[in-house]
Amino acid sequence: MGELRQTHRLAIGNWKDGMNEDSAHFPPVDPVKTGIRGCCPRCGQGKLFDGLLALKPRCSACGLDYAFADAGDGPAVFVILIVGFIIIGSVLWLEVNYAPPIWLHILLFGPLTVILSLLALRWCKGILIAMQYRHNASEGRISRD
Repeated sequence: MGELRQTHRLAIGNWKDGMNEDSAHFPPVDPVKTGIRGCCPRCGQGKLFDGLLALKPRCSACGLDYAFADAGDGPAVFVILIVGFIIIGSVLWLEVNYAPPIWLHILLFGPLTVILSLLALRWCKGILIAMQYRHNASEGRISRD
């Protein structure tokens, strides 16, 4: 228990000093589970999101600064492909098997598309940020030595 407190002090100390290096020792967490739950990619305890899709400035449990997190357009691309496949497949299946009027398609699949997209976008963004932290991904740079 004392080692965990010391690790927590190191993490907070490094954050306060403005160091970008992560010298804290936390047990590895599964990025997929952590991302889906919307928790901190380092400790798995603190919340990652402030609202639906906005990131918090830092983890409330371990103090990890989320400034490194830049999921970009990646989550949106995955959501478009996955949700689009599910919705279009469902629309085609319903049309071929039952041939309902167009208003029924709109009534069923309009809200379903919005709900699935928002849920999947949050999950994908959390997973990609957790993977970014796990693999220490950063912007590419050309070094001039």
